[in-house]
Amino acid sequence: MPELRAPDPVNVLVVEDDATIRRAVQLALERYGYRVDVAADGLDGLEAFRAGAYDLLILDVMLPELDGIGLCHRIREESLVPVLMMSARGDALDVVAGLEAGADDYVIKPVDTPVLVARIRALLRRATFEPPQSPPPHAPDHVLVFGDLTVDTLGMEVRRAGEPVPLTPTELRLLLEFAAAPGSVLDRRRLLREVWDYGWEGDTRVVDLCVLRLRKKIGGGRIETVRGFGYKLVRT
Repeated sequence: MPELRAPDPVNVLVVEDDATIRRAVQLALERYGYRVDVAADGLDGLEAFRAGAYDLLILDVMLPELDGIGLCHRIREESLVPVLMMSARGDALDVVAGLEAGADDYVIKPVDTPVLVARIRALLRRATFEPPQSPPPHAPDHVLVFGDLTVDTLGMEVRRAGEPVPLTPTELRLLLEFAAAPGSVLDRRRLLREVWDYGWEGDTRVVDLCVLRLRKKIGGGRIETVRGFGYKLVRT
């Protein structure tokens, strides 16, 4: 069905040591119109990442040579490219470690192709998020200030004390969601729906760990936890 295919050529790197799973994921994504390269271990995956130009990476957690967590750390030192982790066990420690390393989302193997493609599309939408139409030049409402933090919602730029803050597409989308309603408590389900684009029940640990990463970049006290409810962005 044409509507299911990737609208534009999208380059994906899949790093998976199980040959059967690696080939199955490659063929499935190619049927949806994605261009897919593969690697069988972490070091080969890192080499392929550095040699290519990828729109999205899919990394298995348990990889030889360099595991998926270490690979994600290395990638995040060099790039903000969207990263989707795959875990065979669904083990909580795997999930937490992958998200703490900088992954944007995760799936549990075996994963149905439509679910995998839905997650990929959601990640790509965040990576290509378009700001709203530019307001008149005399109305600088698109530059939001929260203490030493400035958020330019049109230029998609974040600065802290005047210095640029490098954010992944997911982190930026999360911050924009908070900045649109400063002082308001946003619950985790809303954030999963609006930021991660989940049309189904998702794991709220994804939200908690992304908030943790965001706090480290913009200041620990900028986003407050409201126990039992969610999070809010401090106004000043």
